[in-house]
Amino acid sequence: MLTSVARSATRQLVKKPRTVSRLKSTTASAATTPATLTWPEYLAIKRNKRKWQMAVTFPCAMLGFASGVAYFGTLETDPMKPILGIDPFFFYGICTVGCVGVGAILGPTVGTALWRFTHRRSVHLIDSKDHQFFQRIAKNRVDASLQSPTAPVPDYYGEKIGSLHQYRQWLRDQGKYKRKAVFEEK
Repeated sequence: MLTSVARSATRQLVKKPRTVSRLKSTTASAATTPATLTWPEYLAIKRNKRKWQMAVTFPCAMLGFASGVAYFGTLETDPMKPILGIDPFFFYGICTVGCVGVGAILGPTVGTALWRFTHRRSVHLIDSKDHQFFQRIAKNRVDASLQSPTAPVPDYYGEKIGSLHQYRQWLRDQGKYKRKAVFEEK
């Protein structure tokens, strides 16, 4: 039989591994993604998204230019055979500029996709706030039938709104345009 000293020594040598159970913290996830966005936060996010769109537009346009040059620059041309009645060099140059335009048009779309990918945790909050924002824009904007070729409606879609101050200015501009257009017709 083991003595008490030997038993205590064997107990110290053979220790059971301790398991630590962690409680799932709800405060950590709530701190990273708030339940709702305030309007200043939303407008700051919207400004940031617009910056991403603009930052990606130039590289996409240059990629369009490079692809246009790579494709149209390698085509064999016969200067004696016009394409659609245009000299082939001018036609290929116009097509290359068209590729730049396509790249510039696709740039904001690519920028939005990249922005949404990097901010995917809060996209549902931003989408719900977008919906509310565009409902407010649609409710407060001037009727498009009131515009004339010389006086178009100012910022019809509210694209330039980036802060509460700019939103209030947009509301004042819409009201001023509405008063001007309605009272001039009478």
